Amino acid sequence: MKSARAKTPRKPTVKKGSQTNLKDPVGVYCRVRPLGFPDQECCIEVINNTTVQLHTPEGYRLNRNGDYKETQYSFKQVFGTHTTQKELFDVVANPLVNDLIHGKNGLLFTYGVTGSGKTHTMTGSPGEGGLLPRCLDMIFNSIGSFQAKRYVFKSNDRNSMDIQCEVDALLERQKREAMPNPKTSSSKRQVDPEFADMITVQEFCKAEEVDEDSVYGVFVSYIEIYNNYIYDLLEEVPFDPIKPKPPQSKLLREDKNHNMYVAGCTEVEVKSTEEAFEVFWRGQKKRRIANTHLNRESSRSHSVFNIKLVQAPLDADGDNVLQEKEQITISQLSLVDLAGSERTNRTRAEGNRLREAGNINQSLMTLRTCMDVLRENQMYGTNKMVPYRDSKLTHLFKNYFDGEGKVRMIVCVNPKAEDYEENLQVMRFAEVTQEVEVARPVDKAICGLTPGRRYRNQPRGPVGNEPLVTDVVLQSFPPLPSCEILDINDEQTLPRLIEALEKRHNLRQMMIDEFNKQSNAFKALLQEFDNAVLSKENHMQGKLNEKEKMISGQKLEIERLEKKNKTLEYKIEILEKTTTIYEEDKRNLQQELETQNQKLQRQFSDKRRLEARLQGMVTETTMKWEKECLLFQPDQNAPPIRLRHRRSRSAGDRWVDHKPASNMQTETVMQPHVPHAITVSVANEKALAKCEKYMLTHQELASDGEIETKLIKGDIYKTRGGGQSVQFTDIETLKQESPNGSRKRRSSTVAPAQPDGAESEWTDVETRCSVAVEMRAGSQLGPGYQHHAQPKRKKP
Repeated sequence: MKSARAKTPRKPTVKKGSQTNLKDPVGVYCRVRPLGFPDQECCIEVINNTTVQLHTPEGYRLNRNGDYKETQYSFKQVFGTHTTQKELFDVVANPLVNDLIHGKNGLLFTYGVTGSGKTHTMTGSPGEGGLLPRCLDMIFNSIGSFQAKRYVFKSNDRNSMDIQCEVDALLERQKREAMPNPKTSSSKRQVDPEFADMITVQEFCKAEEVDEDSVYGVFVSYIEIYNNYIYDLLEEVPFDPIKPKPPQSKLLREDKNHNMYVAGCTEVEVKSTEEAFEVFWRGQKKRRIANTHLNRESSRSHSVFNIKLVQAPLDADGDNVLQEKEQITISQLSLVDLAGSERTNRTRAEGNRLREAGNINQSLMTLRTCMDVLRENQMYGTNKMVPYRDSKLTHLFKNYFDGEGKVRMIVCVNPKAEDYEENLQVMRFAEVTQEVEVARPVDKAICGLTPGRRYRNQPRGPVGNEPLVTDVVLQSFPPLPSCEILDINDEQTLPRLIEALEKRHNLRQMMIDEFNKQSNAFKALLQEFDNAVLSKENHMQGKLNEKEKMISGQKLEIERLEKKNKTLEYKIEILEKTTTIYEEDKRNLQQELETQNQKLQRQFSDKRRLEARLQGMVTETTMKWEKECLLFQPDQNAPPIRLRHRRSRSAGDRWVDHKPASNMQTETVMQPHVPHAITVSVANEKALAKCEKYMLTHQELASDGEIETKLIKGDIYKTRGGGQSVQFTDIETLKQESPNGSRKRRSSTVAPAQPDGAESEWTDVETRCSVAVEMRAGSQLGPGYQHHAQPKRKKP
């Protein structure tokens, strides 16, 4: 959770490119535990202060066909087997405590397999305190003289702090002391000898540049995450020997600033390192600890010890705490001792121990998954959802990885050969984690009051050994002579005393005059400074008025533009609706146009068919009357009229009449007659060179068994190579049919109705011969047939 005023606010959204958008990678450190026996096989070797190397153990190589690998892993810093707790604290935890006192958050957790030294690193051992007691000692060394009185700050259930005046705090202290079995303050209570050696720190450590114009309060809480449930280790539950109640699990909540916290968690205000560690030790005895094959006291849960530092500025007089809730700053340091990851085939866990190991490994796997997704999102620019909610551990510390403070991890490893595979997984996780970047937290806001308020009204400085101004003035006067008169006739002592007093009086008067002169000069300077400040204020006020006028003008312009924008949006909406209507009308008109076009096409086709029928009828009538005229001539002795042969359409041109030898004589009345034709049975180049037209007579059997003769016509062209080519342009079909009624054919069983009411049918030779067959030039689909015949009208 991030430092904030009164409540822990969510980190404000920062635009890209801003200075506050800087990111720092997760600091990952490695600590190597000493071997239990000097001759024990080792699988980890420290190369330098940033690199370790993993060796494959001998037995591991034999079981895997002699496969030997050496892998190196780099960290921010590697601490060897001879590293002291002080050295580790100075590098890893000291910067986090310094940030805590300056209003920034921090997260420090230890990670490793069971028995790798995580709890020793975090808590310590008798005579060698760990990171936790050293952090507490540094905090109270820094703020010891600036702590607020007890109950000035009060914790509430909304993940924030309330502030009370000193009178209300005094009344609450008296009320607490009047309660039965009041807790004795740490100053009047002896330190528990069970942990006295663990908090005795010889080295004095203090934060730099502590704000002396503020008061501080320290609150601690201690929880554990066991089987993915959260329990409060400081909760006071009355013990019932008959029917003991199991501890109640706590829920994670999100405050109004979207920061995660444990709802209903006990927060204890502490005033010293001893009192804070005693609270920790009281909760430590409630942790889930069980014996496994690897470790006699293996932690079966993740423990989280939170140190919350509350800071509020003094008022303008420097006497009391400023009673403004918005000026409270809250920062938090979370010290996490993760449960050890382990393999059940080595721990030989059964029953509850097996279920515990599964939950521990599952939560650690979720932590690894979150680190993998964060790393992938940052490296490849993806936006995958980080599965924080899959585990209570990752969900609780979601805000840290989203940029609420610094994150540090200490990887503890046991170099014995049996832990090679587990250490390999730990190293891979550490390698991924240190590539994850966390946004740098922003600095806290300054309250705006004048610094130095705490010591301004005191007669001496904070050190207490500076002399007063009156003492300096008295020491500058000449010493008085001896005033003892031993002889009645002594006439020198009194005159000397009078002279010395007159000198002192004159010196005093000179100092008074000098003081008045300097005072007047200082007053003049003050007056001049006041005038300058007043002119500056007037100038700034004028500038401010101009800016306000400009802002007012810009607001009016913005309002005008907004109104114009609304008007234009309304017009655009109307135009869009009109466009929609027009488009619908356009689609309807297009459909209607297509319908009309289809109707016109059908009418045009009907018209052409009607014209063809009428033309056939005219031709039929003409031929009929010509025959009748020939049959009924008035002069029977007149000479016979010479029959006119049918002429080719191309009369006048020279033709090549190609009649294959296989053709048969049809003995029909109408025979093609082509004058000036060269008749050949086989086409040759000599004949083609002399003519301009070409005609091929082709015979084949029709579907009714009669012989059908086709005259295929074409034009002869000369080619560039000196030869000839023929391009076919027309086909005439001559067909012979029997007049027997059995060979009559109809186009359909029921003839469609004709426009003039006549029946369409095939009747006689006259009708059949009136059918013209024509092939259009240039067609690639074969002959195109166009019928001109009209049905024969029945005689009345």
